[in-house]
Amino acid sequence: MTSSSPLDAYSQIVTGIAAKLTPRVASLRVPRPRAAGGQSLGSAVVFTSDGFLLTNAHVVGRAHAGTADFADGSSAACTVVGADPLSDLAVIRAAGPTPDPAELGDADSLAVGQLVVAVGNPLGLAGSVTAGVVSALGRSLPTRTDTTAQSGVAARMIEDVIQTDAALNPGSSGGALADANARVVGINTAVAGTGLGLAVPVNATTRRIIASLMRDGRVRRAYLGLITKPAPLPPKLREHGRSGRGIRVVEVVPGGPADRAGLRAGDLLLYAGGQPVDSAQALQRLMFAEAIGRPFAITALRNGALVDVITEPAELVGA
Repeated sequence: MTSSSPLDAYSQIVTGIAAKLTPRVASLRVPRPRAAGGQSLGSAVVFTSDGFLLTNAHVVGRAHAGTADFADGSSAACTVVGADPLSDLAVIRAAGPTPDPAELGDADSLAVGQLVVAVGNPLGLAGSVTAGVVSALGRSLPTRTDTTAQSGVAARMIEDVIQTDAALNPGSSGGALADANARVVGINTAVAGTGLGLAVPVNATTRRIIASLMRDGRVRRAYLGLITKPAPLPPKLREHGRSGRGIRVVEVVPGGPADRAGLRAGDLLLYAGGQPVDSAQALQRLMFAEAIGRPFAITALRNGALVDVITEPAELVGA
């Protein structure tokens, strides 16, 4: 096999990503009385030079502290700075020295079929690396909190997640999903089935969330109560300069602001707050503190006709 073969080039990319990111992805242990062994196991990514790490909100749960173990054998006590269950992101801070930070990328530049590499600590096995491709973009992930898991009620919906076939297992949560340049474009969040892993994207919206967690320890979020997916617009509605997509309502949470305003499953959302929406992320950008309790106009296509509704986003609490 020559050095110019595709397999060799592929191997060089994956091993290069592994060498760069494995030291920067910690194994995270968080006390959880109800979890097996009395603790929750996950992963966390160093993303600043002063000890901040990024992980999943569901990994830290309601804990206030934990321990980060690094590939070089060092450990550091860490405190939970803040968590945002709606995005399933949490920021923790190590009390001691940490490796140099990983570089955060931009998931908005990803394409279906693109190579991605997952680095984490599945099943407690530190420094595990798997490779795959971006299988789909713009997925929605209904999730549950500890208090509602037994009731079967979805308490939050993580929108715009990345789907990948890179193998993920319990403990991978909070680890890095990286592109070919070892830039972290996602935080691994769930295993939905064999060959079906999901990751929270790193983009402008999540950077805003991360900044709020670092500054305030929380994110005030507006809430409509919708699960959506991207969908093409009918040809007659495609405008010059638009992507040609809207977002299809898959589910409306009963009793939520969208339900009270009259939105229905099957509606194709075109505009929200006066802005065109072609992805869940575009809608999420509008769902921060300034939208809470204020009239919020949505234009949808329903059965071939345009429908205008006025919603009033609520503040997301208790998620």
